[in-house]
Amino acid sequence: MLLFTPMAPADTATKACGADIHRRLQAKVTKNTKAVAIDCDLTLKKGDVIAVPLSFTGSAGSGRVLDCNGATLDGTVPSAMTVLIRSKRQPDGSWEAPRDITIRNCTIKGGLHIRGLGRNGEAENVRQSSLTPGHTERAQAAAPRDIRIENVTFVAQGGIPLYAAPGVTGLVVENSTFTGKSGSVGIYLDAESARNQIRGNVFDIRTTVREVLAVDGSADNRIEGNRFENPIGGGIFLYRNCGEGGTIRHQAPQRNVIKDNTFRYSTTVGARPAIWLGSRQGNRFYCLYRTRGAFGSGLSPRDFAQNNVVTGNRLNGASLSLILDQDENNTVTDNR
Repeated sequence: MLLFTPMAPADTATKACGADIHRRLQAKVTKNTKAVAIDCDLTLKKGDVIAVPLSFTGSAGSGRVLDCNGATLDGTVPSAMTVLIRSKRQPDGSWEAPRDITIRNCTIKGGLHIRGLGRNGEAENVRQSSLTPGHTERAQAAAPRDIRIENVTFVAQGGIPLYAAPGVTGLVVENSTFTGKSGSVGIYLDAESARNQIRGNVFDIRTTVREVLAVDGSADNRIEGNRFENPIGGGIFLYRNCGEGGTIRHQAPQRNVIKDNTFRYSTTVGARPAIWLGSRQGNRFYCLYRTRGAFGSGLSPRDFAQNNVVTGNRLNGASLSLILDQDENNTVTDNR
């Protein structure tokens, strides 16, 4: 049984990392290298190149600040997992979720993942929770919250550079740049996540088969003042994954605000929508075999991308036909 008990206040008093942490971060990386757990405030030197993965886990990671000061976190060896912020499962089955973490002034090659119940929407703990009512609340209670990412350059190495797993709330990503190449998306806001803010960023990333920003069953987010450079594969898509991996998605992508973003195109040949409300609507083969239930995607495979606001967005070099509303009760106005 999954338990979700209130987490005791963490001891988040300011504490600078000591020489031992800095020494471990300079170690030679092999395929067996484990992430260094950060339970202190870490400031790097501008010229540092850190290949060792970093993790912020449970209450020990809460309240911490990672200031790279221009340094590079290079996760290309041994894998694309560069920074991991994760909840810790307790012996009684409850989850200890980290909160109030700031990461700034970094170049991150690889990926930053934030996870609670599981690594993605198909993880077993996520699936089990999704089979009964109250899943959204459980996922959010178990997931990291109030994570702030400022002035970070993400260099995608084929994977997703920034992934917020089910239940993440209060994530703020601002004044950052996304570059490189992803075989998926640039930012993924997974099911049951909410109240996140993506603002003032530049997306100059090549996504070969998908959109730049996926809002998958995520609600009450603000995506504002960002610039998307030639997003031929798609810009911002709102949908709800209808039961992939046997997981019922409870929350719909609703009450999101997409405002004052700029999409700049050098060509629109083959371009998918810059903004697409209701981009799937059950149009996936696994929707036919989804787990049934009296709630969420178990009841209907449709996206229910409703009550969203899309306003003040600018499409340079493209027409408004690239803003596509295929659901109900959305406000789409003053886009040019």
